[in-house]
This record gives sequence, structure tokens and C-alpha cells, in this order.
Amino acid sequence: MKICIRAHDLGKKGTENILSEIARLGIDGVQMVCYKAYDDIAYTPGGISLQQAQGIGQAFADAGKIIPLVGAYFNPVHPDREKAARCEAIFAEYLQLCRAMGCSYVGSETGSCNGDPWSYHPDSRTETSLQLVVETFSRLCDAASQHGAMVAVEGAADHVCYNVATLAEARRRIGKPTKVIFDLFNYMDGENQHDYLSILEEGLQTFAGEILLFHMKDCKFSSEGKPKQVPFGTGDLDLEAILSRIKKYDENAVLTLEGTTNRDITHAVKTINEIWERV
Repeated sequence: MKICIRAHDLGKKGTENILSEIARLGIDGVQMVCYKAYDDIAYTPGGISLQQAQGIGQAFADAGKIIPLVGAYFNPVHPDREKAARCEAIFAEYLQLCRAMGCSYVGSETGSCNGDPWSYHPDSRTETSLQLVVETFSRLCDAASQHGAMVAVEGAADHVCYNVATLAEARRRIGKPTKVIFDLFNYMDGENQHDYLSILEEGLQTFAGEILLFHMKDCKFSSEGKPKQVPFGTGDLDLEAILSRIKKYDENAVLTLEGTTNRDITHAVKTINEIWERV
């Protein structure tokens, strides 16, 4: 098992600072969103150079740390189609450069027709939106194949692929190699929040052998809609039940903290390690 974290959740920017911080925290690597982790990398076409990508990759390799996923999240069904196309182009550039960073995977969610923020919209759950997601990621899979890379996709309750079944259907229609980013909390809403272990088990069965990494989150249940995310290890989720199922699925799983920051990171890492040893 490897414990990772989103680089921009560390509160540090730049390769040297990121590597120093994850070494201090006992973390194995980062999910790298370059334009959030570096002041000199912009979220624009051409925003990162091959030289910059190679520098990041070499530094991580020298430090013995990993980058299991490069994040280039965008909204493929954004109503501003010019913006969607521009973001797709940026994603494609990261597919070209990710291997220079020592990573073969670039990931995104499937977006919402609301545009910004990517909140619930009824049109997101239409055949038209699903087909647009399929067409977009199919093009990106073609781009990935040219560079020895692969697209990783993530579902979320408010997005086009709002549950395990719709993400599985999208991947089936794409019909080209993809990986899954599994975020249990993302699938939870006001109606299914107490059924989270069933959602996890469905995901593990449906995506058997295809899960690149697991996003590690915790939450407080709510009687008024969606559960509220809280630092990992401080919420209502049965983390022992979750981690035992993940360990049974894959003893070498990559567990990536997302949304846990500052002093809470140390407690989260300790919690994962202690439970993993126990289950």
C-alpha cells in the first residue's frame, strides 16, 4: 500500500518544497496538478514545457517518491464549448508530457452541464451528455495511445457519470483502455449516504483490476442533504470497514488523501497506517 496526497493540499509549492514536506510526513508520493503546485506553470495551452516536466520527474525519481496520477481535471460538457475545447487541449498536452514526470496517467471527472461550479444539473443525466463524455474521452484515449499514456476517469454524484453504473457504461462505450479513479465520497448524496459500503463493494466488483487509485476522504452524515467532508479520520465513516475491503481488493493499493490539509495530514497518515496494519 502507498499513501499519497494531492500536492496542492500540502500548502507548499515547488518540487523541492513538495518533496521535503512529503518526506517529513511519511507520504509516498503525490497526485500532481502542476498548475496548482507551481507558480511558474499556468493552466493554459503550452503552460508547461517538456523541460519542466522532466525536471519534476527526475527530482521525484531521485527522491524515491511517486506520481501515480497527473490531474488535468476539466468539464467536457461545459456549456461554453470553446472553454471545453481549450481544456481538452490542455489535458491532451499533459498526456504527451506525463511520462516525463514518471507517470503514465492523466485524470479528470466527467463534468456537469452547470459549467462552473460543477454542481447538479438535470441535463447532466441525459443520453446527450453521456455521449459527449464518451466522444471527448475517446479522442483523448487516442491521443494517449500515441504517447504511451492512459486516461483515468472519475465519477461523482453531481456529474454525468453520477454512479458506478454510468461510469462503467461510459468506459464500455469508449471501448479503449482507461483506468478508474475511485472516490467513494464523490458518489454519496443525501439519499445514499448510509449505503456507502454497498457503493464501495459495487465499485470494487465492477472495476476489478481497473482502479488506479482510491481517493481517501471522510465525512459527517447530514439530515439535510449531502454529507459534509471533514479531515480524514474525524468523520462518521467506518474507515476500518472501508480499508479492509480495499486491502482485500488490492494489498498494493494507492490511497490518495484529498481535501485533508495542514495539521490534519499527520493524523490522517497515522490513521491509515494503523488501520491497514490491523485489518
